[in-house]
Amino acid sequence: MNSYFTSESVTEGHPDKVADRISDSVLDAVLAQDPRGRVACETFITSGLCVVGGEITANADVDIPGIARKAIAEIGYHTADDGFDLDAAEIRSVVRSQSVEIGAQVDTEGAGDQGMMFGFACTDTDELVPMPIIIAHKLAARLTEARKTGLIPYLRPDGKTQVTIEYDGSGKPVGIAKVLIAAQHSPEVDLDTLRRDVIRLVVQPAVDVDERNIRVNPNGSFVIGGPGADTGLTGRKIIVDTYGGYARHGGGAFSGKDPTKVDRSATYMMRYVAKNLVAAGLADRCEVEIAYGIGDTAPFSLKVDTFGTGRLPDERLSEVVGERFDLTPGSIIRVLDLRRPIYTPLSAYGHFGRPGVSWEQTDRADELRGAR
Repeated sequence: MNSYFTSESVTEGHPDKVADRISDSVLDAVLAQDPRGRVACETFITSGLCVVGGEITANADVDIPGIARKAIAEIGYHTADDGFDLDAAEIRSVVRSQSVEIGAQVDTEGAGDQGMMFGFACTDTDELVPMPIIIAHKLAARLTEARKTGLIPYLRPDGKTQVTIEYDGSGKPVGIAKVLIAAQHSPEVDLDTLRRDVIRLVVQPAVDVDERNIRVNPNGSFVIGGPGADTGLTGRKIIVDTYGGYARHGGGAFSGKDPTKVDRSATYMMRYVAKNLVAAGLADRCEVEIAYGIGDTAPFSLKVDTFGTGRLPDERLSEVVGERFDLTPGSIIRVLDLRRPIYTPLSAYGHFGRPGVSWEQTDRADELRGAR
Protein backbone atom coordinates (compact mmCIF):
# COMPACT_ATOMS: atom_id res chain seq x y z
CA MET A 1 0.00 0.00 0.00
CA ASN A 2 1.33 3.45 -0.90
CA SER A 3 1.86 6.09 1.77
CA TYR A 4 2.54 9.83 1.93
CA PHE A 5 4.95 12.06 3.82
CA THR A 6 4.97 15.85 4.00
CA SER A 7 7.72 18.33 4.91
CA GLU A 8 7.79 22.11 4.94
CA SER A 9 10.38 24.81 4.44
CA VAL A 10 10.29 28.58 4.91
CA THR A 11 11.99 31.48 3.19
CA GLU A 12 14.70 33.61 4.76
CA GLY A 13 12.04 36.25 5.39
CA HIS A 14 10.04 34.06 7.76
CA PRO A 15 10.29 35.68 11.23
CA ASP A 16 12.04 32.70 12.81
CA LYS A 17 14.54 32.61 9.96
CA VAL A 18 15.19 36.34 10.32
CA ALA A 19 16.12 35.58 13.92
CA ASP A 20 18.33 32.66 12.86
CA ARG A 21 20.14 34.82 10.32
CA ILE A 22 20.86 37.57 12.83
CA SER A 23 22.21 35.05 15.35
CA ASP A 24 24.43 33.36 12.76
CA SER A 25 25.59 36.74 11.45
CA VAL A 26 26.75 37.67 14.95
CA LEU A 27 28.50 34.29 15.22
CA ASP A 28 30.29 34.80 11.89
CA ALA A 29 31.36 38.30 12.85
CA VAL A 30 32.96 36.95 16.02
CA LEU A 31 34.66 34.00 14.29
CA ALA A 32 36.05 36.32 11.60
CA GLN A 33 38.00 38.11 14.35
CA ASP A 34 38.55 35.26 16.80
CA PRO A 35 38.20 31.68 15.45
CA ARG A 36 38.19 30.38 19.02
CA GLY A 37 35.45 32.73 20.14
CA ARG A 38 32.61 31.29 22.20
CA VAL A 39 29.15 32.31 21.07
CA ALA A 40 25.68 31.27 22.15
CA CYS A 41 23.34 34.03 21.09
CA GLU A 42 19.64 34.10 20.30
CA THR A 43 17.40 36.69 18.69
CA PHE A 44 13.86 37.79 19.41
CA ILE A 45 12.22 39.94 16.75
CA THR A 46 8.76 41.41 16.49
CA SER A 47 7.16 44.56 15.12
CA GLY A 48 9.52 47.46 15.89
CA LEU A 49 11.84 45.53 18.21
CA CYS A 50 14.81 43.19 17.85
CA VAL A 51 16.65 41.83 20.90
CA VAL A 52 19.88 39.83 20.67
CA GLY A 53 20.81 38.10 23.90
CA GLY A 54 23.10 35.36 25.12
CA GLU A 55 26.75 34.77 25.90
CA ILE A 56 29.86 35.76 23.97
CA THR A 57 33.44 35.32 25.15
CA ALA A 58 35.92 36.34 22.45
CA ASN A 59 38.76 38.61 21.50
CA ALA A 60 36.50 40.49 19.13
CA ASP A 61 34.76 43.83 18.84
CA VAL A 62 31.43 43.41 17.07
CA ASP A 63 28.60 45.88 16.58
CA ILE A 64 25.64 43.65 17.31
CA PRO A 65 22.88 46.20 16.53
CA GLY A 66 24.66 47.07 13.29
CA ILE A 67 24.97 43.40 12.35
CA ALA A 68 21.28 42.86 13.05
CA ARG A 69 20.24 45.85 10.92
CA LYS A 70 22.42 44.67 8.03
CA ALA A 71 20.99 41.16 8.18
CA ILE A 72 17.40 42.41 8.21
CA ALA A 73 18.07 44.73 5.27
CA GLU A 74 19.77 41.99 3.25
CA ILE A 75 16.72 39.79 3.68
CA GLY A 76 14.57 42.58 2.27
CA TYR A 77 12.80 44.23 5.18
CA HIS A 78 12.98 48.02 5.18
CA THR A 79 9.54 49.51 5.93
CA ALA A 80 6.47 48.67 7.94
CA ASP A 81 4.74 47.76 4.68
CA ASP A 82 7.34 45.03 4.09
CA GLY A 83 6.96 43.69 7.62
CA PHE A 84 9.62 45.55 9.64
CA ASP A 85 10.35 49.27 9.82
CA LEU A 86 14.13 49.20 9.97
CA ASP A 87 14.60 52.94 10.52
CA ALA A 88 12.16 53.21 13.40
CA ALA A 89 12.90 49.89 15.08
CA GLU A 90 14.76 49.47 18.35
CA ILE A 91 17.67 47.02 18.09
CA ARG A 92 18.87 45.96 21.52
CA SER A 93 21.88 43.86 22.56
CA VAL A 94 21.73 42.00 25.87
CA VAL A 95 24.91 39.91 25.75
CA ARG A 96 27.16 38.74 28.59
CA SER A 97 30.23 36.50 28.91
CA GLN A 98 30.00 32.72 28.83
CA SER A 99 29.52 30.94 32.13
CA VAL A 100 32.86 30.04 33.76
CA GLU A 101 31.54 26.55 34.51
CA ILE A 102 30.61 25.89 30.87
CA GLY A 103 33.88 27.40 29.68
CA ALA A 104 35.87 25.02 31.90
CA GLN A 105 34.35 22.01 30.13
CA VAL A 106 35.03 23.40 26.66
CA ASP A 107 38.61 24.43 27.49
CA THR A 108 39.50 20.73 27.80
CA GLU A 109 37.70 19.97 24.50
CA GLY A 110 34.85 18.31 26.34
CA ALA A 111 31.20 18.69 25.52
CA GLY A 112 29.82 21.91 26.95
CA ASP A 113 26.56 20.20 27.85
CA GLN A 114 24.84 16.85 27.86
CA GLY A 115 22.64 15.94 24.93
CA MET A 116 21.92 13.64 22.01
CA MET A 117 22.33 14.38 18.30
CA PHE A 118 21.20 12.58 15.15
CA GLY A 119 22.40 12.33 11.57
CA PHE A 120 20.53 10.78 8.66
CA ALA A 121 21.01 9.87 5.01
CA CYS A 122 19.05 7.88 2.45
CA THR A 123 19.22 6.98 -1.23
CA ASP A 124 15.98 8.73 -2.19
CA THR A 125 17.73 11.75 -3.75
CA ASP A 126 21.12 12.61 -5.22
CA GLU A 127 21.82 14.65 -2.09
CA LEU A 128 21.09 11.57 0.07
CA VAL A 129 18.43 13.64 1.87
CA PRO A 130 14.72 12.74 2.15
CA MET A 131 12.81 13.93 -0.90
CA PRO A 132 10.06 16.00 0.80
CA ILE A 133 12.44 18.38 2.58
CA ILE A 134 14.94 18.79 -0.26
CA ILE A 135 12.17 19.80 -2.67
CA ALA A 136 10.53 22.07 -0.09
CA HIS A 137 13.89 23.85 0.37
CA LYS A 138 14.38 24.13 -3.38
CA LEU A 139 10.99 25.79 -3.82
CA ALA A 140 11.51 28.15 -0.88
CA ALA A 141 14.88 29.22 -2.28
CA ARG A 142 13.35 29.74 -5.74
CA LEU A 143 10.60 31.87 -4.22
CA THR A 144 13.26 34.15 -2.72
CA GLU A 145 15.26 34.17 -5.95
CA ALA A 146 12.19 35.20 -7.94
CA ARG A 147 11.71 38.13 -5.56
CA LYS A 148 15.31 39.29 -5.40
CA THR A 149 15.99 39.03 -9.14
CA GLY A 150 12.77 40.84 -10.02
CA LEU A 151 11.32 37.83 -11.82
CA ILE A 152 8.23 38.26 -9.63
CA PRO A 153 8.75 41.83 -8.40
CA TYR A 154 5.67 42.10 -6.20
CA LEU A 155 6.75 39.30 -3.85
CA ARG A 156 7.77 40.18 -0.30
CA PRO A 157 10.25 38.32 1.93
CA ASP A 158 8.01 36.02 3.98
CA GLY A 159 6.91 32.67 2.63
CA LYS A 160 6.44 28.95 3.20
CA THR A 161 6.48 25.82 1.09
CA GLN A 162 5.09 22.38 1.78
CA VAL A 163 5.65 19.22 -0.27
CA THR A 164 3.94 15.84 -0.03
CA ILE A 165 5.69 12.82 -1.55
CA GLU A 166 4.00 9.53 -2.38
CA TYR A 167 5.92 6.36 -1.45
CA ASP A 168 5.36 2.81 -2.66
CA GLY A 169 5.00 -0.18 -0.37
CA SER A 170 8.76 -0.64 -0.13
CA GLY A 171 9.26 2.95 1.02
CA LYS A 172 10.67 4.29 -2.25
CA PRO A 173 9.42 7.68 -3.49
CA VAL A 174 6.99 7.49 -6.41
CA GLY A 175 6.58 11.22 -7.06
CA ILE A 176 5.21 14.52 -5.84
CA ALA A 177 1.61 14.30 -4.71
CA LYS A 178 0.99 17.91 -3.60
CA VAL A 179 2.74 21.26 -3.38
CA LEU A 180 1.59 24.15 -1.20
CA ILE A 181 3.09 27.64 -1.47
CA ALA A 182 2.34 30.59 0.81
CA ALA A 183 3.92 33.74 -0.66
CA GLN A 184 3.84 37.20 0.88
CA HIS A 185 3.00 39.85 -1.73
CA SER A 186 2.30 43.52 -2.19
CA PRO A 187 -1.37 44.55 -1.92
CA GLU A 188 -1.88 45.64 -5.52
CA VAL A 189 -1.44 42.20 -7.12
CA ASP A 190 -4.52 40.05 -7.63
CA LEU A 191 -4.44 36.46 -6.42
CA ASP A 192 -5.00 34.92 -9.86
CA THR A 193 -1.87 36.66 -11.14
CA LEU A 194 0.10 35.60 -8.08
CA ARG A 195 -0.96 31.99 -8.42
CA ARG A 196 -0.24 31.88 -12.13
CA ASP A 197 3.20 33.45 -11.74
CA VAL A 198 4.28 31.29 -8.80
CA ILE A 199 3.20 28.10 -10.57
CA ARG A 200 4.78 29.07 -13.90
CA LEU A 201 7.97 30.75 -12.65
CA VAL A 202 8.73 29.04 -9.34
CA VAL A 203 7.22 25.56 -9.15
CA GLN A 204 7.05 24.11 -12.66
CA PRO A 205 10.65 24.92 -13.72
CA ALA A 206 11.91 23.14 -10.61
CA VAL A 207 9.75 20.05 -10.10
CA ASP A 208 7.49 17.72 -12.06
CA VAL A 209 4.02 18.04 -10.59
CA ASP A 210 0.55 18.29 -12.06
CA GLU A 211 -0.73 21.87 -11.85
CA ARG A 212 -3.96 20.58 -10.32
CA ASN A 213 -1.91 19.46 -7.30
CA ILE A 214 -0.31 22.87 -6.69
CA ARG A 215 -1.95 25.26 -4.23
CA VAL A 216 -0.77 28.86 -3.90
CA ASN A 217 -2.10 31.07 -1.09
CA PRO A 218 -5.25 28.95 -0.87
CA ASN A 219 -6.68 31.04 1.98
CA GLY A 220 -6.39 34.33 0.11
CA SER A 221 -4.11 37.34 0.44
CA PHE A 222 -0.83 37.32 2.36
CA VAL A 223 0.16 40.99 2.50
CA ILE A 224 1.04 41.34 6.18
CA GLY A 225 4.06 39.18 6.95
CA GLY A 226 7.49 39.01 8.52
CA PRO A 227 8.14 40.18 12.08
CA GLY A 228 5.28 42.64 11.72
CA ALA A 229 2.84 39.75 11.61
CA ASP A 230 4.48 37.14 13.81
CA THR A 231 7.24 37.01 16.41
CA GLY A 232 10.50 35.38 15.35
CA LEU A 233 12.81 33.39 17.63
CA THR A 234 16.16 31.73 16.99
CA GLY A 235 16.03 27.95 16.80
CA ARG A 236 12.31 27.49 16.39
CA LYS A 237 12.54 25.81 12.97
CA ILE A 238 14.72 22.82 13.88
CA ILE A 239 12.65 20.40 11.77
CA VAL A 240 13.05 22.67 8.75
CA ASP A 241 16.78 22.89 9.49
CA THR A 242 17.28 19.11 9.50
CA TYR A 243 15.26 16.41 7.72
CA GLY A 244 11.74 17.75 7.62
CA GLY A 245 10.53 15.37 10.31
CA TYR A 246 11.51 12.31 8.26
CA ALA A 247 14.31 11.53 10.74
CA ARG A 248 14.80 12.37 14.37
CA HIS A 249 16.32 15.54 15.78
CA GLY A 250 18.20 16.04 19.02
CA GLY A 251 17.27 18.51 21.69
CA GLY A 252 19.18 21.57 20.50
CA ALA A 253 18.98 24.11 17.70
CA PHE A 254 21.95 25.28 15.62
CA SER A 255 21.91 29.00 14.82
CA GLY A 256 23.96 31.36 16.96
CA LYS A 257 26.11 28.57 18.42
CA ASP A 258 29.84 28.24 17.86
CA PRO A 259 31.20 24.75 17.06
CA THR A 260 32.15 23.93 20.63
CA LYS A 261 28.40 23.43 21.07
CA VAL A 262 27.85 19.76 20.24
CA ASP A 263 24.21 20.53 19.44
CA ARG A 264 25.60 21.96 16.22
CA SER A 265 28.98 20.32 15.56
CA ALA A 266 28.05 16.76 16.52
CA THR A 267 24.84 16.94 14.48
CA TYR A 268 26.94 17.96 11.47
CA MET A 269 29.31 15.08 12.20
CA MET A 270 26.48 12.56 12.46
CA ARG A 271 25.22 13.69 9.05
CA TYR A 272 28.77 13.24 7.70
CA VAL A 273 28.96 9.72 9.14
CA ALA A 274 25.51 8.69 7.94
CA LYS A 275 26.06 10.10 4.47
CA ASN A 276 29.37 8.29 4.07
CA LEU A 277 27.85 4.99 5.21
CA VAL A 278 25.08 5.33 2.62
CA ALA A 279 27.48 6.54 -0.09
CA ALA A 280 29.62 3.47 0.63
CA GLY A 281 26.64 1.24 -0.12
CA LEU A 282 26.46 -0.07 3.43
CA ALA A 283 22.80 0.98 3.79
CA ASP A 284 19.95 2.58 1.86
CA ARG A 285 18.71 4.44 4.95
CA CYS A 286 20.89 5.25 7.92
CA GLU A 287 20.39 7.16 11.14
CA VAL A 288 23.28 7.67 13.55
CA GLU A 289 22.69 8.79 17.13
CA ILE A 290 25.37 10.05 19.47
CA ALA A 291 25.14 11.38 23.02
CA TYR A 292 27.55 13.23 25.32
CA GLY A 293 27.70 14.02 29.00
CA ILE A 294 28.86 17.47 30.04
CA GLY A 295 32.65 17.65 29.96
CA ASP A 296 32.94 14.32 28.14
CA THR A 297 35.40 13.94 25.30
CA ALA A 298 34.27 10.41 24.45
CA PRO A 299 30.67 9.81 23.41
CA PHE A 300 28.23 8.72 26.10
CA SER A 301 26.64 6.40 23.54
CA LEU A 302 26.64 5.70 19.79
CA LYS A 303 24.07 3.83 17.73
CA VAL A 304 23.54 3.14 14.01
CA ASP A 305 20.07 2.21 12.74
CA THR A 306 19.67 1.21 9.09
CA PHE A 307 15.98 0.27 9.32
CA GLY A 308 16.65 -3.17 7.89
CA THR A 309 18.58 -1.87 4.86
CA GLY A 310 22.12 -2.44 6.17
CA ARG A 311 24.65 -4.65 4.39
CA LEU A 312 26.11 -5.38 7.82
CA PRO A 313 24.26 -5.72 11.14
CA ASP A 314 23.56 -2.41 12.83
CA GLU A 315 25.62 -3.48 15.82
CA ARG A 316 28.65 -4.04 13.58
CA LEU A 317 28.12 -0.72 11.79
CA SER A 318 28.06 1.01 15.17
CA GLU A 319 31.42 -0.61 15.93
CA VAL A 320 32.79 0.44 12.52
CA VAL A 321 31.83 4.06 13.16
CA GLY A 322 33.42 4.01 16.61
CA GLU A 323 36.60 2.46 15.21
CA ARG A 324 37.04 4.70 12.16
CA PHE A 325 35.76 8.11 13.25
CA ASP A 326 37.21 10.22 16.04
CA LEU A 327 34.06 11.57 17.67
CA THR A 328 35.60 13.71 20.39
CA PRO A 329 34.25 17.29 20.23
CA GLY A 330 37.69 18.75 19.51
CA SER A 331 38.33 16.32 16.65
CA ILE A 332 34.93 17.01 15.11
CA ILE A 333 35.76 20.73 14.98
CA ARG A 334 39.11 20.04 13.32
CA VAL A 335 37.92 17.38 10.85
CA LEU A 336 35.00 19.49 9.62
CA ASP A 337 36.97 22.76 9.89
CA LEU A 338 34.22 24.51 11.82
CA ARG A 339 36.05 27.47 13.36
CA ARG A 340 35.28 29.68 10.35
CA PRO A 341 32.62 32.29 9.51
CA ILE A 342 30.54 29.92 7.36
CA TYR A 343 27.22 29.94 9.16
CA THR A 344 25.11 32.85 7.91
CA PRO A 345 24.19 31.14 4.60
CA LEU A 346 23.05 28.07 6.57
CA SER A 347 20.41 30.03 8.45
CA ALA A 348 17.78 29.30 5.76
CA TYR A 349 16.99 26.42 3.37
CA GLY A 350 18.42 23.67 5.54
CA HIS A 351 21.80 22.61 6.85
CA PHE A 352 21.96 19.31 4.94
CA GLY A 353 22.01 18.35 1.29
CA ARG A 354 23.69 21.57 0.23
CA PRO A 355 27.01 21.79 -1.65
CA GLY A 356 30.22 23.31 -0.37
CA VAL A 357 30.07 22.36 3.31
CA SER A 358 32.43 19.87 4.89
CA TRP A 359 29.83 17.57 6.42
CA GLU A 360 28.33 16.87 2.98
CA GLN A 361 31.54 15.34 1.63
CA THR A 362 31.65 11.59 0.98
CA ASP A 363 35.43 11.33 1.19
CA ARG A 364 35.27 8.39 3.63
CA ALA A 365 32.99 6.24 1.46
CA ASP A 366 35.75 4.32 -0.35
CA GLU A 367 37.38 3.43 2.95
CA LEU A 368 34.09 2.29 4.46
CA ARG A 369 33.19 0.02 1.53
CA GLY A 370 35.72 -2.48 2.79
CA ALA A 371 34.12 -2.74 6.24
CA ARG A 372 33.39 -6.28 7.36
